[in-house]
Amino acid sequence: MLTETHLTQTERDAIDSIPHGLFIDGDWRPGTDTMPVIDPATGERLRTVADASPDDGLRALTAAAAAQADWARTPPRQRSDILLRAHRLLLDDVERLALVMTLEMGKPLAEARGEVAYAAEFLRWFAEEAVRLDGGYMHAPTGGSRFLVTRQPVGPSLLITPWNFPMAMGARKIGPALAAGCTCVVKPAEQTPLSMLALAEVLHRAGAPAGVVNVVTTSDPAALIEPVIADGRARKLSFTGSTAVGKLLLEQCARTVMRTSMELGGNAPFLVFDDADLDAAVDGAMLAKMRNIGQACTAANRILVQRGIADAFATRLADRMAALPMGRGTEPGVVVGPLIDADAVAKVTELVADARRRGATAVTGGEPHPGPGNFYPATVLTDVPADAPIGHTEIFGPVAALSVFDTEVEAVTRANDTPYGLVSYVYTENLRRGLRVSEALDTGMVGLNQGVVSDPAAPFGGVKESGLGREGGLVGIDEFLETKYIRVAL
Repeated sequence: MLTETHLTQTERDAIDSIPHGLFIDGDWRPGTDTMPVIDPATGERLRTVADASPDDGLRALTAAAAAQADWARTPPRQRSDILLRAHRLLLDDVERLALVMTLEMGKPLAEARGEVAYAAEFLRWFAEEAVRLDGGYMHAPTGGSRFLVTRQPVGPSLLITPWNFPMAMGARKIGPALAAGCTCVVKPAEQTPLSMLALAEVLHRAGAPAGVVNVVTTSDPAALIEPVIADGRARKLSFTGSTAVGKLLLEQCARTVMRTSMELGGNAPFLVFDDADLDAAVDGAMLAKMRNIGQACTAANRILVQRGIADAFATRLADRMAALPMGRGTEPGVVVGPLIDADAVAKVTELVADARRRGATAVTGGEPHPGPGNFYPATVLTDVPADAPIGHTEIFGPVAALSVFDTEVEAVTRANDTPYGLVSYVYTENLRRGLRVSEALDTGMVGLNQGVVSDPAAPFGGVKESGLGREGGLVGIDEFLETKYIRVAL
């Protein structure tokens, strides 16, 4: 039986301030059942929220479909103003929202504050894009008519968001959907529903009309999502999550030929050449590896270092990782918070243990934390063999797995030896090498002497089994627009 986690009064007030129902057609409604929200630092219950049934999901879709025509006709400037108001409301309430996020997800407060600001920036970016939708006009090559090209909203959209960035990933999908004139049904991850419920409340306060944004929380996402897809009224699916689930959703969407965009798994290589600025490379590795406690699809999963600097790089990285304070994310100075659940700890523990059995060395860390909560210490492994599963599996934890390469060709070949292709990182002071390697890497994004690539103003997405489509940047709104051609006789 779950016990209630012990919270300070400030923490309890923050949690209790978040609505706990389903947000459908502008109202908060009870679900068919309830489900617990678990504190990953203790394994205890923070609170309960509504647990939606498949019928609740279809009710949310009905609300979105009913609101679609009016929202599509809403002037772009008015849609933009709503998103800008939501942007300001988020920034004005950073402390409360960040505290809620840390309590339900585990990331340190400093990172949670950064995520709230990141989410707000997506709303501002797409508020600006809402008023810049363009089209085209041209003479027919054969004469006698003109071609008009316009872009219109796809229609009601199903948005499925992950637990690791529970507010930013929602804003990255809701922002372009609303800017384009699409209504939406949002299904947040069952582990972290509170941040999305808070975002729904913010958008409602900002003036989003009833039915434009609907949020359904559920402990059984497969049962809820399949009938919503099969219904046919939803015309767009945007999903962030695992490749396995993404493939299943693509199969379901094929039945109604639904537009899809998929941001799926990653296995990011981090290449350090022997002419790199070593201090900058270690700084970049810390960012690329430890953002969100390593629980990010963009996390550096395989750190490949050229032989001449491998020992020096490993020593510096291990020193930095060993010094990171671990604890509850609300505690001052903590950098390594808890992983999302016990299964995540078990996965990381087995990947590290397997690598060590195969000959890898744990320079720091390497053993699970014995205390309560889902903690795993910052770990650096060296001499990780090429056949170790840790080099082929998304770690999603604070473990840096290092191995050595000799030549540029070897580095690129090993980096591309994966079915995934989300992001790569390259450190070198040789500009020609940097551009050459960046172009040779089979990934949708590259950080060249950069440990962070995510930015609302840049297109985010991968190739191969890392996904379809792009979020953010100038092209992010295109995922929610259809191109219509009108031929006009003269």
